[in-house]
Amino acid sequence: QVQVVESGGGLVQAGGSLRLSCIVSGLTFDDYAMGWFRQAPGLEREGISCVSWRGIDTYYSDSVKGRFTISRDNANNTVYLDMSSLKPEDTAMYYCATLWSFKRGFGEGDVRYWGQGTQVAVSS
Repeated sequence: QVQVVESGGGLVQAGGSLRLSCIVSGLTFDDYAMGWFRQAPGLEREGISCVSWRGIDTYYSDSVKGRFTISRDNANNTVYLDMSSLKPEDTAMYYCATLWSFKRGFGEGDVRYWGQGTQVAVSS
């Protein structure tokens, strides 16, 4: 049984930082690219960052480029999203997902397994 479990969300002031973690079990972790999505209330879920299976290639959407950093630790089946210079518009539910392959501009159709999400709220 595959499990994708996010953690690290919370409430932070604008300008602050958070680190999201995602632990995956039940599959061969380094067979998969990994991605982070987010969904704000009333908006569609958007892919914001992904990383290739070896961690060499990364992609960021324009909305987070320069502020967020994705990384992975294949020895511990974990992918991270380091978020800095947070803005109120970053407030959303953040989802981790295993991807069929690494793809810039990835979307929901590229997901094999989803996590349940972790909430991030940024106050002004």
